[in-house]
Amino acid sequence: MIRNAQVTDSSAIQEINQTQLGYDCSLEQTTKNLQRILKNANHHYLLVYEDEVSHQVEGYLHAEIFEETYFEPLLDVLALAVAGSTQGKGIGTQLMSRLEELAQELGINEIRLSSGEERVAAHTFYEKLGYQCLKKQKRFVKKLSTK
Repeated sequence: MIRNAQVTDSSAIQEINQTQLGYDCSLEQTTKNLQRILKNANHHYLLVYEDEVSHQVEGYLHAEIFEETYFEPLLDVLALAVAGSTQGKGIGTQLMSRLEELAQELGINEIRLSSGEERVAAHTFYEKLGYQCLKKQKRFVKKLSTK
C-alpha cells in the first residue's frame, strides 16, 4: 500500500537510506529532516510503500516541485529506494506510477531524476519505465562553515 510518509517512518527510511543508497545519516538527523520536509507538503512529496500484512515500510520516494525561469514546473525525484529484501517485487514501479499520477493531478507534465553513474541497475529500471537520459553533468558542492 502506498501512503504519505509520517515522522514515525524515520527509522525505516534511515535504514533504507543506509543499506540501499549508502547514506550514513543518523536516525536523529533523518527524523529532523523528515519533520521539516513534511511541513512543506505543497512542495515536497514523500511517499512510502507499506506492506499490508507486516506494516513494514519497504520503500519510499521523495520528490519536490522544481521551478525555474526557463521551463514549466516539474517534479524532481530526490530519492527512490526499496529495501534489498523486497527489490524486484514491483514496489519501485508502484511508487513511480503513483508519482506520475500525482504529477497529472497537479497539472505537471514532466518528471526528472538524477542517478549516480555507478547505479547501472537503477538506470535500467528507469529506462524500462520510459525515462530517458538526456544529458550528463557534473555536480559541484561547496561546504560552508557554520558560525
